[in-house]
Amino acid sequence: MFIEVAVPAPLTHALTYSVPPLLGVKPVPGSRVLVELGRRKVLGLALQLTERAPAGVERIKDIVDVLDAEPIVPPELLRFLVELSGYYLAPMGEVMKLALPVLSKGEAARVTEQEPRLQLKSVGKRVQYVEVIPEAETPELKGQASEILSHLRERGAMPVARLEEQWKNARPAVSRLRQLGLVRVEDRELPRDPFFREPIPRDQAPPPTEPQRAAMDTIAAALRTPGPSGFLLHGVTGSGKTEVYLNAIAEALALERGALVLVPEIALTPQLVARFRARFGDGLAVLHSGLSQGDRRMMWDLLWQRQVRVAIGARSALFAPVPDLGLLIVDEEHDSSFKQEEGVRYNARDMAILRGHRAGAVCVLGSATPSLETEHLVRERRITRLRLPGRARAASILPRVEVIDMRKAERSPCGDPRLSLPLHQAIEETLARREQVILFLNRRGFAPSVVCESCGTISMCPLCSVPLTYHRTTGLVRCHYCDHQRRFDGKCRRCRSTQLSLEGLGTERLEDTIQQVFPAARVARLDRDVASGSKAEAILDQVRAHEVDILIGTQMVAKGHDIPRVTLVGVINADGALSMPDLRATERTFQLLVQVAGRAGRGEVQGRVLLQTRDPSNPAIVSATRHDVDGFLERELMARSELAYPPFSRMVMVRIDAPDEPRCRHAATQLAAAARASTPVHIGEVEVLGPAPAPIARLRARYRFQILLKSRERRPLRYVAQVILDAEHKLPQGLRVVVDVDPISML
Repeated sequence: MFIEVAVPAPLTHALTYSVPPLLGVKPVPGSRVLVELGRRKVLGLALQLTERAPAGVERIKDIVDVLDAEPIVPPELLRFLVELSGYYLAPMGEVMKLALPVLSKGEAARVTEQEPRLQLKSVGKRVQYVEVIPEAETPELKGQASEILSHLRERGAMPVARLEEQWKNARPAVSRLRQLGLVRVEDRELPRDPFFREPIPRDQAPPPTEPQRAAMDTIAAALRTPGPSGFLLHGVTGSGKTEVYLNAIAEALALERGALVLVPEIALTPQLVARFRARFGDGLAVLHSGLSQGDRRMMWDLLWQRQVRVAIGARSALFAPVPDLGLLIVDEEHDSSFKQEEGVRYNARDMAILRGHRAGAVCVLGSATPSLETEHLVRERRITRLRLPGRARAASILPRVEVIDMRKAERSPCGDPRLSLPLHQAIEETLARREQVILFLNRRGFAPSVVCESCGTISMCPLCSVPLTYHRTTGLVRCHYCDHQRRFDGKCRRCRSTQLSLEGLGTERLEDTIQQVFPAARVARLDRDVASGSKAEAILDQVRAHEVDILIGTQMVAKGHDIPRVTLVGVINADGALSMPDLRATERTFQLLVQVAGRAGRGEVQGRVLLQTRDPSNPAIVSATRHDVDGFLERELMARSELAYPPFSRMVMVRIDAPDEPRCRHAATQLAAAARASTPVHIGEVEVLGPAPAPIARLRARYRFQILLKSRERRPLRYVAQVILDAEHKLPQGLRVVVDVDPISML
């Protein structure tokens, strides 16, 4: 017998190994195996058994050891990973690593005993957990045993040690419940995840609106029907999409199927996780980048051992081993953060659709501002639109959106040219009514650039072709791309003049200005310089508790927050991203404006949104003002169709970078020539654009060039991309080539 193994090497295919007859545990697809790769041993993942050796191979190495008697990666997930590797032309071993759990201490010891050179991360501390057996009949109980049983039924499984904090004799009481067959006790990893730190009271589903009920019934019917199906849940901000998700998950669980929920950024949505825990208890796994290795393994074990069937997380949760997967939900499906920009460059939204289809599951994409790709799928009738046209709260209606033309508007009394008189007056009126304000500016720092007034030099990053941003709080100038930073000494690096001008406006400077103009107001800032993870949630908790009057922030303030007292949203520079050299600039601007506007008026008072812009006739601004999502999508799709841009074509971005510009340019020219020479006319046309310097021509001390491949058909595009990957091996050392299938960022 032979077996194909994905190994941690830059190979798009698996390697074949033989299975020794005397091997104690036979490998199965989805199990981890120790194999020889060159002169060292590595940990790989078994893909499939075969009785035939590859043709033309004289010597095949034996498998050294097998770690798992049963698949550690379920068959459904394993097939999906293989397909993902082929689609993104990504190394098979790198793709498999996305789904593999961190090793336990015992597993790591077993591997390193045979290969001491392997550096392996491992986890191992476990504690006793107790959970109720739902189907058990309950005899009459008294005292602490009765109280603990009721507590567990309400809150879900928890450590015995935590019960001891509330009940002195918890262990004897748990032992009695166990003897009666009412609870089970087992060793688990202790979660240190902040999402599970505090207990959450259980809630009941509110009565749905008619559109919610229609969407719920349609999804439930699809879950009960064999085979895959897909939906776009297209609802305005505040329309109650989350309640539809919760109902769909309850239906999937009732059918004994698992559910996977993807959100753009889990660290910014603890409110959403709290709602899931309130409905389903602690019987869910939360996966995100802030987890410790121990927590990640614990969450993975809960799913793999079928102790929980619901997983929620950011894009990497796509690879969770959800048992009997029946439902996938992608919330805010339009968000660009679903695209991984390093390593394996997958798009979690697109791959959620693929995984759902291959698993025979229902996939629900939710958004108030659908991406053009998803809208195109609806129009091609590959997925079905479910509409939520109004807000879920009867008293809540969409906010009024007004445009302030900054070319004509009077300045605020503070004299700052970036703050208009109408916005200043609106903030005053809102504060007088004891309501709250959000001011949105998608640029961090105090000043985006520092310019010498004597010689005209702009302070640039020494490693990237971008200006350094001044941060007054820390006294640093920083690059937001490579994180290079240095102390700001107030002198020009070129002529040593002290006549420096701080140009532009960032959230830090806006906070300082607003605090001076409205000294009695309680002002807070939310961006990556001051908050991430639990710190971000602490600031949002202050806003919800009305301990903050004005919240200033970047797009972090636009991500799904429900704060009823916010009645005014001010957008400082509505057209800031429109000039970006990116085909999606208009689409992103529109989505962001609609999303941030949706934070206003979610209570009983209608909200008001003021957009400051120098381009009031821009289609993104006009459509956002009218809440006209359908009109914007129609117009933008027409423009994309005329230019044969996605979703009417497929694209691959090839990025070449090197320490010196001439070598990089020469290599890019060679690759572009190879691509043009290989264009397979017999299977479809491929347009090769470039090479050209990237919009950010130098990044992290490496020069960058780009080649864009475009075709209406996927097959010829993949053929040409593979030609480029094959040609990469002929390039000199020091050059890097990245192939990005379905690119999101053009920078």
